[in-house]
Order: sequence, then C-alpha cells, then structure tokens
Amino acid sequence: MKIGRFAASNNLSIDAVRHYMDLGLILPEKQGGQYNFDERCQSDLEDIINLKEMGFTLGEIKSIFLFKRLGKLTDYQKDTFYQSFYNNKLKEVSKKIDSLENIKGNLKQKIQELSARENKSKHNLGIDIKCLSIFRCAKCDGDLILGDGYITENKIISGRLRCLCGEEYIIDDGILIVGNTADAEEIDHNFIIDYINSTDKEYLNNIYTGLEWAHKRFDFSVINRKIALELGSGKGFFLRYIYSDIPDDSVYIAVDHDIKMHRFLKGMLENADTAKNIIFICSDFLELPIKDKLIDVLLDISGTSNYSFEHEQFLLDLVDHYVKDRAILLGGYIMFKKFASDSLVEEKNRKNFTLDHIKERIMNLGYSLNEERVSDFVEKGGKYESYFKKGEKVYTYNFYGKR
Repeated sequence: MKIGRFAASNNLSIDAVRHYMDLGLILPEKQGGQYNFDERCQSDLEDIINLKEMGFTLGEIKSIFLFKRLGKLTDYQKDTFYQSFYNNKLKEVSKKIDSLENIKGNLKQKIQELSARENKSKHNLGIDIKCLSIFRCAKCDGDLILGDGYITENKIISGRLRCLCGEEYIIDDGILIVGNTADAEEIDHNFIIDYINSTDKEYLNNIYTGLEWAHKRFDFSVINRKIALELGSGKGFFLRYIYSDIPDDSVYIAVDHDIKMHRFLKGMLENADTAKNIIFICSDFLELPIKDKLIDVLLDISGTSNYSFEHEQFLLDLVDHYVKDRAILLGGYIMFKKFASDSLVEEKNRKNFTLDHIKERIMNLGYSLNEERVSDFVEKGGKYESYFKKGEKVYTYNFYGKR
C-alpha cells in the first residue's frame, strides 16, 4: 500500500505519516523508490493511536516500541513491562487530574468573588458640596450659585452653576460641563481590552514604565488637604494607576474635553473599592471655571503634548494662572527623535515635542528639577495611538519638580 492510500485509509495527513516514519514508529519497506506500507505498519499505527489516547507522548511511545522490537520479551515479561509503563502513566495522569481539579476550584472561587464585586453597590462620584467654593465664572470671575441640584451623599449629581452675569455651567451625572457638548455614544467596557490587544507591546511597556516611575517618586502625602489638577485625564491610565493612593481629604480635578472618556473613566472608578474626591470637568483647558492660584499639584501626563498637536502655545504657560506660586509638577511629555516628511505634527508645533524646549518652558515657569527620566523610543503605536508616521521615533520625558 502506497503512502497516500495508507494515510487516507487511516484519516491521517501524509505529513503525519512521514512524521511517524521520521521518529521510527512506522517502518515501511522502500520498493522502487516508493514506500510500501504492510500489515505490520498498520499494526504499529493502531498501537500509536491507542497509546496516544492513553496520554502517552510520542517520545514515550518510541521507548515502548524500542522495548517491543528489541527486547525480545516473553509474554510474561512483556505484560510486566507494560503494566509498569501503564502504572507510571496512570500515576502521572492522576496527579494532573488532582492539579486540574485544584485549578478548577480556584477558578470557580475567583469567578464567584468577581461576580460578588460586580453585584455590590456602586459609589456615586459627583462634586462634593464642600468643593463649590473652588469654582468661579470663567467669563467674569464671579461667584457661582448652585440651582436645580440633585444631591446624594453630599455629592452633586446634577444641577446648574449660575453666575450673576448670566453664564451657566451644567452638572450632568456628576460631571461639570463647560460649553455645549454633543451627545456621544458610550465607550464599550471592553475598550481597554481592545486597546491593549491592538497597541504595540513596546509602546504599552513604555506607558507602564512611565506610570511606575511617576508612582514611585510622587509623595502622595503632599496632597493631604490639597488640590491636584490633571490636564487631560483621557483614558485614565494615570488616575486609575494611583487611585487607591490618593488621600481621602484631597481634591483631584480631572479635566478632559471628551465627555465620552469622562463617562467611561467615571464609570470604572465608581466600581472601585473606595470612593475618592474626584471632580470631573469636561472643558477646554483655557475655560476652566476654577479660581486662580488654586492648584497645589499639577499633573501634566501628556496633556501638554496632546494639546500641542493642534496648538503652537505651550499649555503649561496658558494654565499657570490656576497654579499656586509654590506648587509641584509631575509631567510626562511626548518627544520625537525626528519628524517624517509627512509628519502629523505641523512644523510650527514641533518645538513642543523636543526635549530642550520642554525643559526650557518648565524651568521658565520656576520649577526646579527633583528627578527626570527619558524612555526608550518606539516606532509603532496602534489604531488608538496613530499619531506618528513610519520612520518617526517617539519617546517620553518625565519630570518631577517643584517651585
């Protein structure tokens, strides 16, 4: 019987048969340049299949076949040998079953724990009623008065902040909204999974390394009873990373112009084990309805860089009036090692993505350096991080300092 017919009659591919031949498990005789598969080959193949069904590896099957072919065992000796082989395999399989049963139990327990967490009551994140004093009218600097407010657990969930000049700011689902915000579809809860799966692994590693660097160097005790402002909270990587370390008596203002991202991030934080004092403001950075010289800690985690894709001005200069004369800056800035001819960054904005200019602007604002870091460069991003072209090398500069 030729190899094609032998393979087809046993529901195997020719490659599988050749693999068994290479291992010496099937030994057809070669006749006239072609292999002939006889009854002994068929018997060996049936033994291979039976042994595989009992969990034996091809390496173990090869050992069995060697004993079968070379040992010239008597029937009694053969039975004794096979019993020993089968008993050892049974012990091995039994251990695996016990291990898998243990794994199965652990998985069931973890699923139950996660289900219990999903069913627990969510925290309502809104604007703490005690924080109303930090707001002011961005148009005339006047005081704002709450009207039509819905308050639960001392958190403003909905309402309007009105100024005597006629300016008005809406609070919707605990988020302070400045200006008109178009209705937007919610971001799917699997967004982060998709983001991770579709983003280059080196790019993700740079994000994590930067977050860990910032977390280790930041002294969270400095924001006890203080106010921190994050410029561009976006997907919330930084806020989620440090969330559990934020002191309960501090105020954390998360600013972003994308209401979808705010709702997504807020929904995630409401499922956390603890509720922190987070104020979400959906606004342009230059129209924040908060008082001047209010911010103790400025968190500029790619906020200035993202702003620089469309603006020539350096964002830290434009928002400095919100920040106290004695303040802390923790920053992360996107830098380009070189710009492609078809770069997405306009030429007039490119200085904001160079190390010397970034450091110059920070120093001109009076911040003295405590620690800094420059990451390795990456050359790929992903469908959510498509802001650089082929040939451009992108890296991150981290700054931690105070004035």
